[in-house]
Amino acid sequence: MIIRKYNSADCAEMAQLFYNTVHTVNARDYTQQQLNAWATGKVDLVQWNESFCRHFTFVAVMYNKIVGFGDIDNIGYLDRLYVHKDYQRQGIGSELCEMLEKAVQGNIVTHASITAKAFFESRGYSVIKQQTVVKNDVQLTNFVMTKKRV
Repeated sequence: MIIRKYNSADCAEMAQLFYNTVHTVNARDYTQQQLNAWATGKVDLVQWNESFCRHFTFVAVMYNKIVGFGDIDNIGYLDRLYVHKDYQRQGIGSELCEMLEKAVQGNIVTHASITAKAFFESRGYSVIKQQTVVKNDVQLTNFVMTKKRV
């Protein structure tokens, strides 16, 4: 596996990975209605690309296939971290998270899904609060989490 910086040609494949991961990996913690609201299958690729280009964004690749990606902004908001449904529990998320954490100074904040909460806790993140967010008129639970650094 290699981890490299994002390039705009990656965006469509990353959007598909996002959809597939949410609808399989997160299915144990969210209803079908919630999954459909979270990942509709209709990502605005222009908006996503602009966001990825503004952030520190890394892509994990194996066998010429994107198997994970993550991004963090310059003030430490870890926005997205997804690993391909067929490549879970192989250290890809940990390696991506390590790269993202090294890209910025200071504390890091993320909004973690129910599914991802334990992963972030294992990396030293603490829950600030549980919250309910609304996506496409559907309520979803997630956790505001932070990693305090000196």
